[in-house]
Amino acid sequence: MSTAEQGAATTLDCTGLRCPMPIVKLGLAIRQLPSGARIEVRADDPAFEPDLRAWARQTGHLLLAFEPGTVPRALVQKS
Repeated sequence: MSTAEQGAATTLDCTGLRCPMPIVKLGLAIRQLPSGARIEVRADDPAFEPDLRAWARQTGHLLLAFEPGTVPRALVQKS
């Protein structure tokens, strides 16, 4: 199931940004969302997936889906 099919209300495009900026921008964006909200993040930084997984573990937010590709996409739910 794609991230779009799982219902992200917000999309954050971090394409072209390098570590640590995709995670920094995600952290800032998710603070603005209510608990339980979902955000889709797109980032082509090679470190995005491992950084995102570590960030989710550390913050308690849920990584619901990760789709690799030319521009990987992730669906995150705010805890």
